[in-house]
Amino acid sequence: MDYTLLDETRDHLRARHYSKRTEEGYLYWIRQFLRFCKDKHRTELVDDDLRHFLEFLALKRKVSPSTQATALNAVVYLYRQVLQREAVDVADFTRTAPRRKIPVVLSQDEVRRLLHKLSGHHRSCAELMYGSGLRVMEVCRLRVKDIDLGRLAILVRDGKGRKGRVTTLAECCVPFLERQLAQVKLYWQEDQEAEKWDGVFLPYALERKFPRTPFELAWQYLFPASKRSIDKRSGKVRRHHIYEQGLQRGVKKAVLAAEIHKPATCHTLRHSFATHLLERGADIRTVQEQLGHSDVRTTEIYTHVLNRGGRAVRSPLSDL
Repeated sequence: MDYTLLDETRDHLRARHYSKRTEEGYLYWIRQFLRFCKDKHRTELVDDDLRHFLEFLALKRKVSPSTQATALNAVVYLYRQVLQREAVDVADFTRTAPRRKIPVVLSQDEVRRLLHKLSGHHRSCAELMYGSGLRVMEVCRLRVKDIDLGRLAILVRDGKGRKGRVTTLAECCVPFLERQLAQVKLYWQEDQEAEKWDGVFLPYALERKFPRTPFELAWQYLFPASKRSIDKRSGKVRRHHIYEQGLQRGVKKAVLAAEIHKPATCHTLRHSFATHLLERGADIRTVQEQLGHSDVRTTEIYTHVLNRGGRAVRSPLSDL
């Protein structure tokens, strides 16, 4: 395999400030593509190779439409940005058959039971995902300055697609957030006294422009890790935020403990937030803004959740 090609792609992505998740996803699919092409040299790669790879994913691997689209984006990025090929013709290929997926939604009683089975920062994060409609990565990456307790608002920076938005904050969350902010301050004071600490990670070129900013309390993560660690990219000693996987595992255990017989995950809390807002009469546009959707059609999937089951159709058995 041409590992130099992977290294060039990684450097290209980082130079343009792509997220770590996007970098990992693109490199994974480029690696799969190169293996599918039996490690052809970069000068031998043609458009048909990409077309055959996409059809292999659809017909043999039977991946979802979104997975096939991610693979397409990754390899097209390789062709256009790294290999400098302006024209990439892959219009005619077999696409994975689209299938509409209705999101899993919990009832309010199920949300209550789930939250009661959580404790510590896992419960705090779950309450923010349900109470503010945050994605799991968004709640983990919150910083001190993103919380406005006075206006009951949360500023989401660099959400999915690098979009920002302001979402609501439930008043009942204020007490535990005040306690969490006090805990962050203790960690911050501990880091300042540490022999080696290079401050918190900052996106883009902020650290170079404002060298003192990584050491300010306002920029520290709201849910920091319990220990400092070495940043694999820079080699600097930092205090990272809590890991998404740990939060996801905690919520999954709570779902089982609460005896909820649905395939519920962290993202289910976000689905439930949107559905319950609509049930309470919120406008679809308001819900769209709260969730940060670019297209209202993405938000409209929750209207299908409202229109199914006994609330939408009266069964004839009820009249017997």
